[in-house]
Amino acid sequence: MDLPRYFLADLADPSALTPELIRDACLTLKANRRRYLRERTTTDLIDAIAAVAEDWLDPANPYRRLALEQGPALLGFSAPTLAAGLDDFFGSLTRENLRALVAQDLADLQRLDQLTPNPHEGRADRLALAQGPELLAHITAGRLPNPALMGLVLGLLTRSAQFMKCASGTSLLPRLFAHSLREVEAKLAACLEIAEWPGGTEPLENALWAQADCVLAMGSNETLAALRRRVPPEVRFLGYGHRLSFGYIAREVLSNHLLPALVAAAARDVAAWNQLGCLSPHAFYVEAGGRNPPERFAEALAGALEQLEVTHPRGPLPVAEAAAIAARRAFYAVRAAHSPDTQMWCSAGSTAWTVVFENFPRLHPTCANRFIHVKAVAGLDEALAGVDAFRGQVSTVALAATGTREQTLALELARWGVPRICPLGRMQCPPPAWRHDGRPALGDLVRWTDWELPARW
Repeated sequence: MDLPRYFLADLADPSALTPELIRDACLTLKANRRRYLRERTTTDLIDAIAAVAEDWLDPANPYRRLALEQGPALLGFSAPTLAAGLDDFFGSLTRENLRALVAQDLADLQRLDQLTPNPHEGRADRLALAQGPELLAHITAGRLPNPALMGLVLGLLTRSAQFMKCASGTSLLPRLFAHSLREVEAKLAACLEIAEWPGGTEPLENALWAQADCVLAMGSNETLAALRRRVPPEVRFLGYGHRLSFGYIAREVLSNHLLPALVAAAARDVAAWNQLGCLSPHAFYVEAGGRNPPERFAEALAGALEQLEVTHPRGPLPVAEAAAIAARRAFYAVRAAHSPDTQMWCSAGSTAWTVVFENFPRLHPTCANRFIHVKAVAGLDEALAGVDAFRGQVSTVALAATGTREQTLALELARWGVPRICPLGRMQCPPPAWRHDGRPALGDLVRWTDWELPARW
């Protein structure tokens, strides 16, 4: 399948991009928004997004097939790993879930359509309208496609023209999504632009900032700080920086009956998107004192990762990333040889997966690509002490517990500052309505107009 050159990222020679071309593209996007997008209803937009998502779940869909053909070489994920990630993401974009997102963040499905009250405002004779940016500029980072794709969905819901600048070599999935939207709603796709150039190309980026009302950027904390300094002060800046995640397994679920399901779910969290996202676990904290000790959990997790390597292989790595895993393995091999508090299991003849068990609670971020720590702890206080250096930087905690203890642990995690708690096996599968870094993803994008009704004479 040959894609038409509809978006700037479709150009064979990205060096053809100029500040003037970026400016003209932005002006065209704004004009198309006025013609085709601004007056659309939320229900219509949700139907269009859900229809595109349903197409992506069809194995025969040409855009999905192209993603699975070209994605492994460009993005580094094996085809089965990529397919599983696409199924999880697009499977979540249902009409029900998208309506729930709008209702959660804006209180009413029509808040983007017309001046509408929520229950409190109605009693106070007040209405409100939420409006998105005229032009929303996206700056993406990394190979994981979900944040970029979700950003496009949020922009469509807020009726924003959108210009997405992708990190070098990562535009394939956003570009295919935009083309698939064009198949369903060509006029909506006319309000999107996808481009790719090296970060820090200031002439192109300055042309984009000059036209944007809001910049939504993802990347390292250093990258975001540099971008924030360059974006004009009158342009709203929404930055999502580096975060990390971990899992917590309570002793009462470590029975012989539950252990296979627990380790299978934990292995899915490690394997999803090759552990490259902020929602991926760096460690699983396992309580001692259960029917199976933490060491047994680690050994079983190694077996589950070995099985996943057969059905959902990680895929090859660049030499530098494989070398980082080999060096980290060598370090823990020495430690394991001299201390019973450390054990290691790893794939034979490759760097495909690694499990390190430790009796030390302190969290050390892994080198990703299916390298995971399992840490024995007496309780949640010890685990939180181990991750305290990263307080404020934790994105997700996967929790496995039961009954009232599950509620108690969840409350303690929330009060410690964890913005998202989910079951094992779902770390990389947040619902569309999740509050990214504890913030309302849709609510962050909108501005409000309040109308105070006149007195009734």
